[in-house]
Amino acid sequence: MHWKLLSLPILLLLGDGLAHNAPALPDSQIARPSRQFGLPFAGDPGPTTWLLGQGYGNTLGAYRQRSSTYGNIQGIHFGLDFSAPCGTPVRAIGDGTVSEVDGPHGSPPHNLVIRHAGGLSSLYGHLLERASVRVGQTVRRGQVVGKSGDSQGTCVSAPHLHLELRDWGHQRLFNPLPYIAADWDTLTLAGGFSRGYELDLNNPRRWQTPDDQPEARRGGRLLNEYANPWPPAPAGAR
Repeated sequence: MHWKLLSLPILLLLGDGLAHNAPALPDSQIARPSRQFGLPFAGDPGPTTWLLGQGYGNTLGAYRQRSSTYGNIQGIHFGLDFSAPCGTPVRAIGDGTVSEVDGPHGSPPHNLVIRHAGGLSSLYGHLLERASVRVGQTVRRGQVVGKSGDSQGTCVSAPHLHLELRDWGHQRLFNPLPYIAADWDTLTLAGGFSRGYELDLNNPRRWQTPDDQPEARRGGRLLNEYANPWPPAPAGAR
C-alpha cells in the first residue's frame, strides 16, 4: 500500500445507515460540552502525521452535496475528517464501552462505535481493518482501538479518519469541537480545511465559524436550502 497523506480530503458518499426506529435522546439526557474528550490521534499535527481535513457543519463541500450525499443528515458534514496516513493508530476520545464493530452506521470499509456517559457515542469511520476491540469491551480515553484507513480502500485516494459524535440512538449528531479539548484555532489554520462554510447572504453571520455549527438530526429537512447562497453551487451540484 502507498502510505500517502492527503491534506485536502475528498468528499465521498459515507453510506450512513442510521437506525430508523431508535429514539433520539432528549436534551435532558445529553451531557453538556465541557471539553471532556480528547483527540483521536496522539502527537502533534503535521504534514507527515495528521491534519484536520474537513470540519463539521455547513462546509462548502457539504452544501454542494446537501441533497445527495448529506441529504439524510440535513445537508451538513456531520463529522470531522482527519487526514492521516493509512495505519495511523486511532485512539478512543473518551472512556466508554464498545457498542459496535463494523456496525450498520456507515463509513466503510470498517467502523467502530464507542458508547460514552451522558448519552453520547463516538463513531470512527474509514478504518483500515476491523477494529482491535470487541463489542462490550471497556476502553479508556487515549487507548488505541484501530487504524485509520481510506474511504476508497486504496490508501492513495482519500486516507482519513471520519469522527462523529452522536446520541445513543444515532439520531442526533453534534458538533464535536465544544466537546474535544484541542487547540482548534491552530488545527483549522494548519490543516486542509481552508475552503470555509457556505454563506447565506440573507443571514451572513450564521454558521461561519468552526464552533458555531448546527446540530443535525437524521431525516430532518435541509438546514441549508438557501435562497441567496454564496458562493453559488456549480451547475448540477446537488
